[in-house]
Amino acid sequence: MRSVVRLLLLSTMIALATGCASKKDVEVLPEKTYYDNARKAMNSGNFNEAEQNLDALETYYPFGRYAEQAQLDLIYARYQNLDLEGSRAAADRFMRLNPQSEHLDYALYMRGLASYNLDIGLAARYFAIDVAARNPGEQLQAFRDFSQLLNRFPDSEYAPDARQRMIAVRNRMAELELHAARYYIKREAYIAANNRARFVVENYPSSPAVEEALILLADTFRLMDLKKGASDAIATLRTNFPNSEAFDENGEFQSDRLRRQNRSLTNVVTFGLMGDE
Repeated sequence: MRSVVRLLLLSTMIALATGCASKKDVEVLPEKTYYDNARKAMNSGNFNEAEQNLDALETYYPFGRYAEQAQLDLIYARYQNLDLEGSRAAADRFMRLNPQSEHLDYALYMRGLASYNLDIGLAARYFAIDVAARNPGEQLQAFRDFSQLLNRFPDSEYAPDARQRMIAVRNRMAELELHAARYYIKREAYIAANNRARFVVENYPSSPAVEEALILLADTFRLMDLKKGASDAIATLRTNFPNSEAFDENGEFQSDRLRRQNRSLTNVVTFGLMGDE
């Protein structure tokens, strides 16, 4: 038993000695040196080096002269490094530590921007993707961040861009609903498709997706022999989109979006996942 105790004590002393030695090997630079190095790296586009210096500045001088600006720079450096979750976390930390800062609007804007790009930012740069087909993920969070920015800081220099991004998020959500409606039509789930199209019309009335949603509404209502619903959808379409492609040269509503396919048995039993694609 005594041998075991001695061995544990010896191990602890060695670990402490090693830790102390490693700490002595770290050269802590002056606060201004870390800050100047970070700014120089950011100006040259070397955001990895900038982030390293900013992290060191926060670690060794958390309440120093450059602490607040370093926290702001870290939000931006991580964003430029495509560390969007890290950028958002840095923005949250800044707002928590500096609730009265005059730069809160910037932190809110950057948090929204990080959320806005989390789902599609990196992939869209390198791959052709259908944004409407993707899960909205962080888009709603971005919308909330930008909305908070506009409510709290309506005169912020970041407000106009935030407003435009909120419109883009709204349009994406409408397109996502349309994508779901088309999916249900392909599976011949027409009630579900009708519900999705109606949701677009009711919740995103200023979205460009409304025209297509009204066409799908009219088509699905007609297929289900709901004449009043179809008539109302067509009338709304005619009023708001008189030049819609759904109207022929005589102004009559014509649409083949619900043209039934001759589905094989495999297609039916697999709910359209296989066969006749």
